Amino acid sequence: MSKLIDKFGREINYLRLSVTEHCNYRCFYCRDDEHKPNCKRKDILSYEDIEKIVQLFAQLGITKVRLTGGEPLLRRGISKIAKLVSRIDGIDDVPLSTNAHLLEKFAKKLYQNGINRVNISIDSLIPKRFEEITHGGDLIQVTKGIDAAIQTGMAPIKINVVTMRGVNDDEIESMIDFVVSKGIDIRFIETMPIGLSGIKALTQHISEKNIFAKINKHLNNQLTPIASNKTAGPAHNFKIKDTNSTVGIISAVSNYFCQTCNRVRLSTKGDLILCLGQEDSISLKDAVRSNLTDEEIKCMILNAINKKPEKHEFNSVIDNISNRQMVEIGG
Repeated sequence: MSKLIDKFGREINYLRLSVTEHCNYRCFYCRDDEHKPNCKRKDILSYEDIEKIVQLFAQLGITKVRLTGGEPLLRRGISKIAKLVSRIDGIDDVPLSTNAHLLEKFAKKLYQNGINRVNISIDSLIPKRFEEITHGGDLIQVTKGIDAAIQTGMAPIKINVVTMRGVNDDEIESMIDFVVSKGIDIRFIETMPIGLSGIKALTQHISEKNIFAKINKHLNNQLTPIASNKTAGPAHNFKIKDTNSTVGIISAVSNYFCQTCNRVRLSTKGDLILCLGQEDSISLKDAVRSNLTDEEIKCMILNAINKKPEKHEFNSVIDNISNRQMVEIGG
């Protein structure tokens, strides 16, 4: 099987596939207040486009495809998309990222159609605070979604928490207790300067070092590092002693992990995005709707991978992607 190797020797085996720019939440660090999705049906990837592109990526060595958004459960036919992606030869891992508001309704069907695990965004366990962060989110409904995912047998289930100083950093300990009580995992994420909203949120940035200090103190040093597998995401993960849970930190700003980056992103409109910290992209939607052969499109992908930058510039140039919203590219 072919492999996607960039010019820095990194093997790319993980594709994050955004299936919609729409979201039923408006988390303030994810998109600007005035932002509205501008996606007509003809502009977004169809089922056929998705299937063709993922097939080509699988032939090039991609084995993991994460369905993201926006909120992917808002995409009509999300279970169909999960099914067609999970059945593609070579794809053996199809996780989902969601805010879980609709997960109670979809969990069983998604699991039956190939979604083997799920990451759930939840930034507070305090109902009023959760509503403020998400601009109207329903914590009770999200909790029901988490429980529904547990009941289906999806595993692992991970809670993702964007940790912000003065916003929710006082909940690190209670978040850990919550996941331990449910036997699931948690990852704390540093704020990232994606879009104007993300740049503004840097004023509330809390570093991996400070997050870890709180975690370690709360758990009385009962942590064991976990080695990453080759398709793993960027978290530094630890097993919590005498529990079924793990805790991790994603430190995109204070301790970036670009040297081990193994992923690219495909936007809802079919743009192949090589790095969160760069604006360069190519349109694979246009390619698969053209007269190009499969081999020609794979050459396009290979050429694009060779333009993947060595690292992002979050620490030095925070406004180079100010026109791009996190909600548009799937995180």
